Amino acid sequence: MQKGNIGVTTENIFPVIKKFLYSDHEIFLREMVSNAVDATQKLKTLIRQGDFKGDAGDLTVHVSLDEKAGTLTISDRGIGMTAEEIDKYINQIAFSGVTDFLDKYKDKADAIIGHFGLGFYSSFMVSKKVEIVTKSYKEDSKAVKWSCDGTPQFTIDEAEKADRGSDIILYIADDCKEFLKKARIEELLNKYCKFMPVPIAFGKKTEWKDGKEVETAEDNIINNVEPLWTKTPSTLKDEDYKKFYHTLFPMNDDPLFWIHLNVDYPFHLTGILYFPKIKNNIDLQRNKIQLYSNQVFVTDHVEGIVPEFLTLLHGVIDSPDIPLNVSRSYLQADSNVKKISIYIEKKVADRLQSIFKTDRKDFEKKWDDLKLFINYGMLSEPETFYDRAKDFALMEDTDGKYFSFEEYKNLIKDNQTDKNGQLVYLYATDKENQYSYIEAAKAKGYSVLMLDGQLDVPAISLLEQKFDKSHFVRVDADIVDRLIVKEDAPKSTLSADVKDNLSQVFRSQMPKLDKKEFSFEVQNLGEDTLPIIITENEYMRRMKDISKYQQGMSFYGQMPDSYSVVLNADHRLVKKVLDEETKATEEELKPVESELKGQQARLAALHQSQSKKKAEEITKEEKDDLQNTEKQVNELRDKKSGIIANHAKDNKIVHELIDLALLQNGMLKGAALDKFLKRSVSMIG
Repeated sequence: MQKGNIGVTTENIFPVIKKFLYSDHEIFLREMVSNAVDATQKLKTLIRQGDFKGDAGDLTVHVSLDEKAGTLTISDRGIGMTAEEIDKYINQIAFSGVTDFLDKYKDKADAIIGHFGLGFYSSFMVSKKVEIVTKSYKEDSKAVKWSCDGTPQFTIDEAEKADRGSDIILYIADDCKEFLKKARIEELLNKYCKFMPVPIAFGKKTEWKDGKEVETAEDNIINNVEPLWTKTPSTLKDEDYKKFYHTLFPMNDDPLFWIHLNVDYPFHLTGILYFPKIKNNIDLQRNKIQLYSNQVFVTDHVEGIVPEFLTLLHGVIDSPDIPLNVSRSYLQADSNVKKISIYIEKKVADRLQSIFKTDRKDFEKKWDDLKLFINYGMLSEPETFYDRAKDFALMEDTDGKYFSFEEYKNLIKDNQTDKNGQLVYLYATDKENQYSYIEAAKAKGYSVLMLDGQLDVPAISLLEQKFDKSHFVRVDADIVDRLIVKEDAPKSTLSADVKDNLSQVFRSQMPKLDKKEFSFEVQNLGEDTLPIIITENEYMRRMKDISKYQQGMSFYGQMPDSYSVVLNADHRLVKKVLDEETKATEEELKPVESELKGQQARLAALHQSQSKKKAEEITKEEKDDLQNTEKQVNELRDKKSGIIANHAKDNKIVHELIDLALLQNGMLKGAALDKFLKRSVSMIG
C-alpha cells in the first residue's frame, strides 16, 4: 500500500473546492461523466492512430446508484490509469492528464475535451470519500485502487479489476443525500450529458408487464451521441430541425426558421440557432441558447458569447474554443469570444437578408414576430447590426402594406417634406384609438406608419439619427395642418382678447384628470375641421415612452402627460359658443376688462422704471406699489375668469365638445362618460 499527501500548496484543498472553485454543487456529475467520456475518446484516438491493438468492445459509460451503500458510481472502459499516472494526474493537482496526451496527438485528437485534476476534485463537493478503481489499457497493467476521505491524505492499493477503464465511486456526504435519488441524477444527466459523444447508461429500460413497470436487460441510454448540430446541413430536412427544436423546448410553438452554424477558422464553432415567435416577451425568452463544449453542456447564460439582442434566439452553440474557467460555468473575457460574437451576428443578418431576398412574401408574413428582434438588434448594436438590417428591416403602414426603408422614403418624399426640407414620417401606435387622426392625415394624401410594437417607439430616435433630414411625428401630436408645415399659418381673424376669452370658456370647464395637463389655443382650421382637437406633445410623450426602457430617465415617467387643446375658430359650433359667451358676459366684463387693462399698463410701467435701478436703490414704497399692482392684476384676472366660467358652466355645447374630444382620446370614463351619454340623449331629444 502507498500512502501520501496530495500535492497542493494549501493546507487543505477541499474547503477551497467546495467554496470557491465551483459555482454549483450539481456540476460535479458533469465533471465526472465528462472525465469518463474523455477517457473513452482517448481510447478511440489511440485505436485510430494504431497505438491500441486490442478489442474496443462496448464503450458505454455507466452511471449507477446504490442508495443503501450511499454510493454513486461512474464507470468507463476508456484508457484507465496506472499507479504512476494516478500519482501524476490525481495526486499532483497542478498537472492535467490531458496535457501530455494533447502534446502527442495535438493534430488529430479532435474529440478530446477532458481534464483530469481539478475537474475530478469537484467530486469532493458532494462526497465524504472518493475511490478510483482503475486499470490501464497498457499491456500487463495491474489494477489499482485510490482512496481519499476529503483530507490531503490518500492511499493507493492493488485491486481486482478484470477490464480496462475506471470506476469512480463517490460516497455521498450526509448533507448531499439528494444525489442518491434516481430522479435527481436523471435530471442532472439530462441537463448536462444528453448530447455527450459517448453512450451513457443510467439503469435499465423499463416496460409494462402484468400491470406494473419492470426493468428489462437493456441499458437505458440517456444521451444522443450525434445531435443535429454535428450533422451536415445538406443531409437534414425541415422536419429534422423542428423535431430537434422540440427536443430542446418541448412546450414551444414551431420556430419561424433557423440557422445552422458551422465554422472551422479562425475558431471552431457549430450549432443551430432558431428564431422563435417572440413578439412582446423580451425577458421571458432569454437564456434559451445552450452552450456546449464538444457536446458537454456548459451554461445557458451566453451573454458573453452572442450579442445581447441575440439572446432572444433559441438553440445550441458548441465550441471547444470558448475559454471557460475551472468549473466550465462562467465565460472569461477573450478575443476569441468577440470574434465568435461578430461571426454569429453576421450569420444571423445574412440569413435574414437571404430570406428577405428569396421569399419576401414569407418574410412579410413573419414580420410581426421578427420586428421586436430586429428593432432590439438595431438599438443595441447601432453601428454593426443596423448597417446590416437597414436593407431588410420593414415599415408597415396603417393599411398593412410593407416597405423597406428606402422604398418608404421614396413613397413619401414628394408629399411629406416640410417647408424646411425635413422629411416627416407620420406614425400611429393604436389604430382604433387614433382612427380619426389617421383618417385626417390620409385625407391630406399622407401615409401613416403603424408602430405598435414594444420597441417601435424607442427605435424612432435611432432612425432619426440614421435617416438624413428626417423626423417622426405621431399622427395625434398636432392638428393635421401642423404635422407637416409647408407654409406659414394664416393670420387669425380674432383679437388676442377674444382668443383669451374663448380659451377661458373651455379651460374653465375642462375636468381635472390625474397626471394630465392641458394648454389651450385658438386656430383657424377651416369649417370642415373638428371644432376641438386634443393633441399630445411629441417630445414629452416620446421621452416618457423611452423612460420605460432606459435607465436614468425614470423622472420622465413621473411627469404628467402634456396635451394641447386646439379650438377651431372657423367651426360653427365654436362660433356659436363665442357669440353666446360675448352676449352673456359683455356688460359684466366691460368694467373688469377696462380696469384690468389699466392695471396691466401700470404694472408694465412699474416694471420698466424699476428695471433701470439696482435692487438696493428701489424703495420699500416702490416695492409695495409693484406688489399691490400685481395683486390687483391677478384679482381682476380671477374675477374675469369667474364671470366667464359662471356662464360656461351651463353651456351644454361647451361640455359636449370637451367630452367628445376627451372620448376621442380615450380619456372619458366612469361617471363622466355616463353623464356625457345622458346629456347627449337629452340634447338629441
